Amino acid sequence: MNNTEIKQKLNDILVEEFEVDAAVIQPEAPLKESLDLDSLDYVDLVVLIESNFGVKLGEADFSGMLTFADFYNVVAHKIALK
Repeated sequence: MNNTEIKQKLNDILVEEFEVDAAVIQPEAPLKESLDLDSLDYVDLVVLIESNFGVKLGEADFSGMLTFADFYNVVAHKIALK
């Protein structure tokens, strides 16, 4: 799976599962403010990432994510390591 496919799949998950407006999903947009998810939503997001990509994200992974680009990069990096 290449980076473009990873980004598209992650965007699809955000739009379909969390009803995020696709227009707010921009690489440099602030992740947490744009998503406006609560803690349970983040748990659901972690589960969906694990089931779709076979990788786990922890709290430490999210602490460094400021933008959607960071989010994509962390997931892509985890996939590359598996």
